[in-house]
Amino acid sequence: MLDPVKTLGVLGGMSWTSTAEYYRLLNEGVAERRGGLHSAPLLLHSLDFAEVARLQREDRWEEAGERLADAARGLERAGAGALLLATNTMHKVADQIEAATGIPLLHIADATGQSIRAAGLTRVGLLATAFTMEQTFYRERLGRWGVEVVVPAAAARAEVHRIIFDELCRNTVREDSRAIYRRVMEELVGEGAQGIILGCTEITLLVGPGDASVPVFDTTRLHVGAALDWLLDGGRRPLPR
Repeated sequence: MLDPVKTLGVLGGMSWTSTAEYYRLLNEGVAERRGGLHSAPLLLHSLDFAEVARLQREDRWEEAGERLADAARGLERAGAGALLLATNTMHKVADQIEAATGIPLLHIADATGQSIRAAGLTRVGLLATAFTMEQTFYRERLGRWGVEVVVPAAAARAEVHRIIFDELCRNTVREDSRAIYRRVMEELVGEGAQGIILGCTEITLLVGPGDASVPVFDTTRLHVGAALDWLLDGGRRPLPR
């Protein structure tokens, strides 16, 4: 049995492309902070994203949440001391997952909101799946940090969503799609966004800080940073509230 104080459980596979990035960043982060041959003590449950995406489309969120809750219980039994849900959209069911276990969930919107507040910003644009941009669960969580969210217009939201599912989740990166994201980000800046949230864990594969005229908040890297803080402080560092 792994030491639960120092072992992080990762709920991944949504999609595998972003989970692979999480795995790389977590291990690089531990190696950088601790040196030598150190790597991240992780347990990974990678779900079949096709099934999760179907439940999303069919608005069967409670069923999707129960599948993730089952996986979370398995990670806890295996020795995980905290959970990392390696996706923004499925944080819609974060409370359902956390209620299923006795271990904390490191919430991606808390890591993001904390970083935005530390930067002194209050109004940011959000690029994400349509579920995350159009539903309230993500904006409300960021609101706890005093962050107001601006989303693209309907046509732009549809295009941002399409690129995520049709391209990035399939590990396809296209220059014309990068240009579309750059244009949408500048439109959000024109609407008063002081920064841009890359609010889908695949988006970091396509654009980054050099693609916008305002600060960019990469939720994947911010989430990994919170996980590294937890891991390397022996699991005893207070979580964001």
